[in-house]
Amino acid sequence: MIRTVLRVVLAAIYAFAGYMHLVAPDPFLTITPDAVPFPSEVVFWTGIAEILGAIGLLQPFDIRLRRAAGIGLALYALCVWPANINHFAMDMARDDGGLGLGYHIPRMIAQPLIIWWALWVGEVPIGRRKP
Repeated sequence: MIRTVLRVVLAAIYAFAGYMHLVAPDPFLTITPDAVPFPSEVVFWTGIAEILGAIGLLQPFDIRLRRAAGIGLALYALCVWPANINHFAMDMARDDGGLGLGYHIPRMIAQPLIIWWALWVGEVPIGRRKP
């Protein structure tokens, strides 16, 4: 039951984030590292990926689709980590310190937890198999 609730919560978070990527991309473009080509397109398609991943997590009867969504969202969280690191560096370099360490340190710690969360609610088998 708890996994189902946390699956819905994570799906809602990703669906909202995806929606925001589409309707208000500027904050995401601001933190996109300069090395990312075609940043507007990347932000758009990452929003689509988040929405599709959220939909995949919510599939009640298709474990394969839930697992694919869990893996996809975990990989997505891993791939956007450089943008979060870039945001941290840019923000802390501001004269006013931006959002500060109280925001950025927990955000950096949260990233691996989000990756694990996506895998867990996606029911992706992790670890050693029992003999």
